[in-house]
Amino acid sequence: RRRRRTLLVDCDPLGGGLDYLLGAEEVTGLRWPQLGLSGGRVTATSLHNALPAVPADGGRLTVLSCGCRPSMDIGSGLGSELRRESDGWEPAPDAVAAVVDAGRRSGDTVVCDLPRHLPDAAIAALSRADLVVLIVPAEVRACSAAVPVLGRLHDSGTPVRLVVRGPSPGGLLPVDVGRALGLPVLTAMRPAPGLARALDAGRLPIRSARCPLARAAATVLDAVLDAVGGEAT
Repeated sequence: RRRRRTLLVDCDPLGGGLDYLLGAEEVTGLRWPQLGLSGGRVTATSLHNALPAVPADGGRLTVLSCGCRPSMDIGSGLGSELRRESDGWEPAPDAVAAVVDAGRRSGDTVVCDLPRHLPDAAIAALSRADLVVLIVPAEVRACSAAVPVLGRLHDSGTPVRLVVRGPSPGGLLPVDVGRALGLPVLTAMRPAPGLARALDAGRLPIRSARCPLARAAATVLDAVLDAVGGEAT
């Protein structure tokens, strides 16, 4: 909607693949199993040309997914910057660093989805982030689970903000969650109608600016842009 070129990077090899989230599992392009990077430089333009992309309200959303596609056509025009990877598909830290750095240099908005156990590849993304957003349901057990994750996030030195996802079964307020974790609450989000069904169909139900998910996402994006003085990443 803001016409920003955006790169969505999947750093969770056990998450099933972010291309499914976007309904892009059949879109031609490289995934992590076919994208081999050994560090160094790669250009953002080469990545956007090689990776699957989906239309997003007039903008461009490019996704680098962990979903395994062993039969994917790897013709991409990237030349020597890419090689076929046949000995595993979990992204390596140097590869994640190369992808994130490429997006930063070009001024893209780069969004990395990280697993809660924060392997080395996730740490590589964290060390390059301008803002870390921790999403926590308004539940006591979720707050407890967030504590060790938060400890590792603080080690990265990157500012961490909290998004609280409702509803709360026990009446916890967003301010209660923030106080328990010692984090500023960036925004709170109530359930988005039809979200689970839409995601299972491979689409994001955020066409309306009034959608709770869309409002929360806009707040997070504004915070990122504020952190970098209006320039993306």
